[in-house]
Amino acid sequence: MAFLGMRKWPTPVLKPMWPFLTASLLTFYLVGKMQAAGVRSPEYANNPKNPYAEQIAREQAHH
Repeated sequence: MAFLGMRKWPTPVLKPMWPFLTASLLTFYLVGKMQAAGVRSPEYANNPKNPYAEQIAREQAHH
């Protein structure tokens, strides 16, 4: 008999979801790296619309 919908043994959540969680983390990391590489590319580094242009200019001035 179930008490308020609770079972005697809980339904596993993380065990069947690990491939999706791993793929999500990997995708999030790789998209972030691609965005950083795209923003710092020479074509867009000096673009006035680039929100990181000032930061990139400061980093390039130190080198």
